[in-house]
Amino acid sequence: MSDASRGRGEIVMPQATRQFGKLFLVPAPLDFGCDEDIDLKQVMPIGTLCAAANITHWICENAKTTRAYLKRIDACTPLKVSIQTQTIVELPRQVHKKGDHLGGFDAKPLLTPALEGQDLGLVSEAGMPAVADPGSSVVRAAHELGIQVIPLVGPVSLLLALASSGLNGQNFAFVGYLPQDPQDRARRIKELEQIALKSGQTQLFIETPYRNAALWSSLIQTLLPGSRIAFSSGLTLTKAVNQSGTAQQWRKLPSGKMPEGLNNQTPAVFAIGI
Repeated sequence: MSDASRGRGEIVMPQATRQFGKLFLVPAPLDFGCDEDIDLKQVMPIGTLCAAANITHWICENAKTTRAYLKRIDACTPLKVSIQTQTIVELPRQVHKKGDHLGGFDAKPLLTPALEGQDLGLVSEAGMPAVADPGSSVVRAAHELGIQVIPLVGPVSLLLALASSGLNGQNFAFVGYLPQDPQDRARRIKELEQIALKSGQTQLFIETPYRNAALWSSLIQTLLPGSRIAFSSGLTLTKAVNQSGTAQQWRKLPSGKMPEGLNNQTPAVFAIGI
């Protein structure tokens, strides 16, 4: 504003600033891959469902399952636009195989709609995106571009499992998947056990459901008798199971038998500690 303008009492409006859209982290129900569909209103706040219903641009793991999820949201609260006119972009396969950061993936081009003023939704197949699922590269890129990131409330399997385990919830780590090779897996289990014994830190990990039996067998055979093993399966579903006990207690089960509620079809979260 010039001195002359101030003297005349004129109001000079600032130049219009570019308005970015927001990146919403949209949790999905934990029934993916299960034989039961949970009522969304039982596990999602209405605010989350309404926010998701207003989003028209999506970044996802799988477009087909995202459309199925949007159909379920639409049954609870009408979508802003039809599923057929939603813009849905999948994360590339390299992100699934190598991870968000190790693969050197640049997610900024996926955020172009947000730079043009459109809100974007990031969604995984189950639970919170970018937590034990792809998406952190998208979130990081949003921060670097100055796009506001808004996590919505919904089920996060890791925290639900930790809370129900009876293990240390003040000091814990999520270590992802354990090695598939039996010897490497046993070696890794021993490493994690030593961390838990020395620091009290609970160790959380997951596995592809069809390998649950192999992982369970390795845990009860490898861990010291007093170390605790907890698992949660079918979280938020009507058949949800949460159990915790020492390796010595679990070894009392018949040889080769998993605890009731743990099987090779349903996703599970495992935890070991003291």
